[in-house]
This record gives sequence, structure tokens and C-alpha cells, in this order.
Amino acid sequence: MDGWMDGWMDGWMDGGMDRSMSGCVDGWMGEQKRCLEGQMPVGSAPCPAVLVPHRQTSPPSAPVSISDVETVREGHQSEVLQSLAEEFPPERCFTIVFYGRRGNLDLIAGTEEEAQCWVQGLRQLIEVATSMDQRERIDQWIRDWFQKADKNKDGRMNFKEVQRLLKMMNVDMNEDHALRLFQAADKSESGTLEGEEFVLFYKALTERKEVQSLFQEFSEDGKKLTLLELVDFLRQEQLEEEGTEELAMELIDKYEPSETARARHALSADGFLMYLCSPEGSIFNPQHRALWQDMTQPLCHYFISSSHNTYLIEDQIRGQSSIEGYIRALKRGCRCLEVDCWDGPNGEPIVYHGHTFTSKIPFREVVSTLGKYAFQASEFPVILSLENHCSMEQQEVLAQQLKDILGEQLLTATTDGRVPTQLPSPEELKHKILLKGKKIGRLEDTLDGPGDEAPDVSDDDNGAEAEEEKRRMKDRESLAQALSDCVVYCKNVSFRGFQEARNHSRPSEISSLSEAKARKLIRDAGNEFVRHNTWQLTRIYPSGMRTDSSNYSPQEMWNAGCQIVALNFQTAGMEMDLCDGLFSQNGHCGYVLKPPFMRDEGTLFNPSDPSTWQGPSPVTLTIQVISGQQLPKVANSKDGAIIDPLVRVEIHGVPADQAHQETKYIENNGFNPHWDETLQFQLHVPQLALVRFVVEDYDKTSRNDFVGQFTLAFANMKPGYRHIHLLSKDGTSIPPSSLFVHIRITEPPGPEQD
Repeated sequence: MDGWMDGWMDGWMDGGMDRSMSGCVDGWMGEQKRCLEGQMPVGSAPCPAVLVPHRQTSPPSAPVSISDVETVREGHQSEVLQSLAEEFPPERCFTIVFYGRRGNLDLIAGTEEEAQCWVQGLRQLIEVATSMDQRERIDQWIRDWFQKADKNKDGRMNFKEVQRLLKMMNVDMNEDHALRLFQAADKSESGTLEGEEFVLFYKALTERKEVQSLFQEFSEDGKKLTLLELVDFLRQEQLEEEGTEELAMELIDKYEPSETARARHALSADGFLMYLCSPEGSIFNPQHRALWQDMTQPLCHYFISSSHNTYLIEDQIRGQSSIEGYIRALKRGCRCLEVDCWDGPNGEPIVYHGHTFTSKIPFREVVSTLGKYAFQASEFPVILSLENHCSMEQQEVLAQQLKDILGEQLLTATTDGRVPTQLPSPEELKHKILLKGKKIGRLEDTLDGPGDEAPDVSDDDNGAEAEEEKRRMKDRESLAQALSDCVVYCKNVSFRGFQEARNHSRPSEISSLSEAKARKLIRDAGNEFVRHNTWQLTRIYPSGMRTDSSNYSPQEMWNAGCQIVALNFQTAGMEMDLCDGLFSQNGHCGYVLKPPFMRDEGTLFNPSDPSTWQGPSPVTLTIQVISGQQLPKVANSKDGAIIDPLVRVEIHGVPADQAHQETKYIENNGFNPHWDETLQFQLHVPQLALVRFVVEDYDKTSRNDFVGQFTLAFANMKPGYRHIHLLSKDGTSIPPSSLFVHIRITEPPGPEQD
């Protein structure tokens, strides 16, 4: 894809947007076909020229790989293309969507046929790139490196090109050693490497001595692992307990490259490395990637992936409002979105951050986007948090648009027609959108029959009844009945203390608290806060001072059982790493079940008080950081600068568990650094702990630079020898960059038996 993106960039920078693409389509499709047939590296086909009418965000500043493209949308699927709908028909329009937070690329073809050529061709390439198995990916990486290093494009590499390649690969190698590797691979003695010779050179370069040593430890003949030897390794080191023999057979069938070895149920050194680099050899328990938790508990028993001011894709003052914010959040599994509504022109409500210079989008477009994307990544309910600043007239429009566009998806009645004594479960609310907002009166006032009695309501308390009636009258003056009726299980109420909530509130009501207010409650009444969150939802939102869209740490809020911890999804960093780390489990569905002690209304748990923690503790987590593989260069680093990597391991959990330790840095080696250092942590409440692995480029004169990271819940960690596949700052994968570690989890001894 490099070639075609270069061509597009030239057009962009030159301002020559209105060029016909018809002349190059056939050639491009031919080259694309050769890519698919393996005659060219995937993503190398050049691109036909296209018309790009306007830019929604800055264009990519460098060539992009096909593996960076997530999908292609046809038609008017962006604000830019919608604004040009009268000028260009949808059949000629399409949008290229990239992974992460990179801006999309809106394109318009000269004809409908050319648009289809692009769309179908790109989709084929995306399918090829995403369906490659591990062996094919390795072949692709080798081809990619060869292409980058082969400056004169003659299909060969001389020693000078090899030296340049080593620098590009983050290797600072002694020239004599590099020459020895080069000459050993140059079987034809031509002074250049081509084809298989380069593969030999690459393999020599990427030889994993630490993996070879581990292999030899379990292999009697040093050449293969028999089925029984592999079973021994899986049991002794990887602590696989059930179905170990079946697992060993599966791994051999899946990862052994030699047919002969497969037929003999043996695993070669190459197959062993392939297994260790695979999902089964990952630090993340593959069984927890799928939906594995009970989804029939009340909503308040789950942590819920939540976004703040979802419509913003930049800062809070001048940033752009875009439906793209909703699409990105929903595709990441976010289940609680926010929308700020204001009166707009022509009787149409608009969405933007009020009293600021952020751009505006029609509410209708937000709802249409929600209807289309709400359940693509997860079938469990979406909560739409409505900040309503509209007049009564436009509130009627809000209600009508919600009902007309969402139809059956919008929940407008309780699941059983009764007054709820507890919140329904995600399972019961599948494919439903819940509106969170103000409501006139109580939920039971809108139901036909009395149903079950509401819990602990002080109906005899005349003072409370009078106050409730006063609030009801006030709401009627400012809230349209039609919009009020759309709110069922998430009625906004002001927080007036835990006792007041217990005496007069309902499970179907929810309070929103600023991060500062929440911190004060955790500090002053931690246990009461945890208890409150066992039966009612709480939403936390960032301070209004965070105009740069920065985030607070969600961990301290999760420690108190707060379910809806809203973050600025558009801002990368440690806080979003924690969010992504927690919700990367359970099928990426946006719901994670809280630990049992946070679902018990009588719990004694207080995150700040170790004396209230029950159960055996602490657990000892021992991490041996062994090595790194093909770490990326630091973005915007000086040309050719090779990194000095170190690894920091952070524990995020209750205050007593918060900790971090780091290895020493390795000078000038981002390609295959070896640390062989052991870090150890004590976890008192492991059920709440997240573990974040960060690689940084050490700098003695200024702040270290970020290289990559991976975050996961402690509960999802697999013991033994594991690879950690690193992610970029944006949260996207950066293969083949990884860390190789050994994980040991030591539980405290149980009580002695008589």
C-alpha cells in the first residue's frame, strides 16, 4: 500500500485533487491480484489517483501499511461525505478507516465502477492481511524488511544495504559480526543476498538462544520434543492442568512446520518457537478472550466500559465533534456513551460541548449512528447518557427521533412490566438501548399495575414526599413528558448521601459524580460507597478543568465498585491502557463482572482499609523479564537512533497494591535485548489488580520515550514462559514486537486440615 499512499500524498500536498483515476485502475487491480497470489508483498500495489474533496482530519503523514486499515465504508458514511451528498452520489463515495485514533480518509471516485474496484480490491487485501497465519506473517515481515532495505530495487542486497537495514531494525551490531552473518548467508558467494539467502540472514539475526536453551532442557535428543516431552513442558512450566495431552496434540498440528514431525507427533525447535509466539503462548489466557463470565447478574454488578463526551475527537474547547467518536467507541466495545443536546436551527437539536467553540453535529445523525453500530462489537445493552439543554419544543423532537430511528432497540418499559426490586441483567437487556436522563416522578408512576413493592421506601415520611412532589412539579416545567417516558432504568438523581439514597432512592436511579467528589467519598466512606454500588449504578466523569481531554485513573473508581467510569476515549495514555486492559476480556463485550465481595450488599470491603479485606493474601507475583524482540523505534526520533530499552512493570489496584519496578536499560539494542531480571510484587486484592508492562527508551537527560505497552487484568494472566505482544500508544498491535517473560503466581498456603 506504500506506493499508492505515496501517490495520494503527492496529490494532497500539490492540491491536485481532481484527477481521473480511470487510467490506472486496471494496472492497480493487476498488481493487487499479484499481491493476493503472493507474487508481490501484500500492500505494495500502487494506487490510482482519486478526488479527495475535503479533509476531515489531517491526512496520514507517511505511507501506511494495509494492516493499518480496519475497514472500508461505502457511501456517505462521514460528515464530510454527507455534506457533499447533493454534489456526489453515494455510489462514488467511500471512506477508508484506520485502526487506532488516526483520522479516516474520505474518497470520491470518478465513476461508480471505479469506486467498486477500489472498495472490493481493498476489502480483498484487508481479508488477506487479517487471515494470515503466524507463519505467513513471519514471511511477510521478512519480505517487508527486504523491500525497505533494497534501496535500488534490484531484488538483491549488498553489505551496505544490510548495514542500513540493521540500523532500521534497531540493531547496533559490530561490523565484523554483521559481515560474518552476511557471508554465512551468501551461499552463492556473489557478494549480495537474494531470496532464500536473505531468509537465512534474517533467521540468523532472529535466532532466539533463550528459547533454544529452554527447548534443549526438555528435549532428550536436542532436536525435537516428543509428545510426552511436550506434555511434561506444558505441565511443569506452563501449569496446564486439564487435557494436557490433547492440548499437546493440538499445538503440534497447529504450529509444527514439518509434515514428517507432525506425523510422528513431535515438535521441532521451529514449531516450539511458533507455539510460544502464538495466542496459546501469550500471557493473556485465551479462554478469557471469549465471553466467559456470568451475564445474568444485575447491571450494577458489572464494570461497564464508558465514554465521556463521546462526540469529541479532540479537546473540550475547540475540538471537532464527530459521529466518528461514537463509531470508534462502539467498535471498541464501549457500552455507555454521552451526548450533549442543545437547540439547533430549523427545529433540529444539535450535539456539541455547550458554551465552547467545538463544532456541532445533528442529534439525528448521532442516533442513526447509534442504531447502526450499537451491537456490532457486543450484543449487550448500550446506555445513552443524555445531557439535555434543549427547549421543550426540541425535547419533543429528541424523543421523536429516538423512537423513530431506534424503534424496538430503544427500551421504553421495564422488562416484565413490574416495579423493579433490582436492575435487570445484561443478558435480559441484549440488543437494547437504555436512555439515561431526567425523569418526571418515579418509575412506578408510569407502570400500569403496582407489581412488586419497591424496597425500603419511607412512604410515611411526609417531608420526603413533599420534596419529591416539589421536584416533580419543577421537572414538569422543564422536561417534556415524551422524553421523560424514554427513561426507564437510568433516571438521573442528585446524590445527597448514602443514607438518603438507601432510604429514598431506587435501583433504577443513578447519580453522576465528578472525579473529585468520588475521591472524597472513597476517602471518607469507602465501605459505604462499595455497598451503595452493589445495588445502584454510579457514573463518574472527568473534572471540568480537563479541557485538554486528559483522563483520571479509572482504577481508584473501580476499587470502590463504581460501574460507569467515563473516560475521554480520544486521549491515549496510561488511563486508557487500563480501560482497554480491563475490557479486553469477556469477549470484548464492554461488561466485566465485579468480584463477589463487591456484589454483596453486606460487604465489609473498604479499598483503603487492609483490615477489611477477606480471603487468603497476599498473592506473590514473580515476573522474570527475559528478552525483547524487534521493538519499534521511537516515533519522531532522530533518523537512525537506536533505542536503549528498559521494561517497567506497574501494578494498578487498591492503594496497598499500587507499585512499579523496572529493569536496567540495555544500550543500543531494540532488536533483541536481554534483561534476565526478576521483579516481584505482593498483591493483597488480586481480584482488582491490573498489570501494565511498559517498554521505554531510556534517556539520561530528559524523560524516557514510550516504545510500547500491554495491560491486562491479573485474573487473565497465564503462568509459565509467555510472550507479551506489545501495543502502540494508540492501543493498536505492532507486530512482531514482543517481550518474553516467565510468570510465577504463588498463592498463600491454605488453613491446615485436622
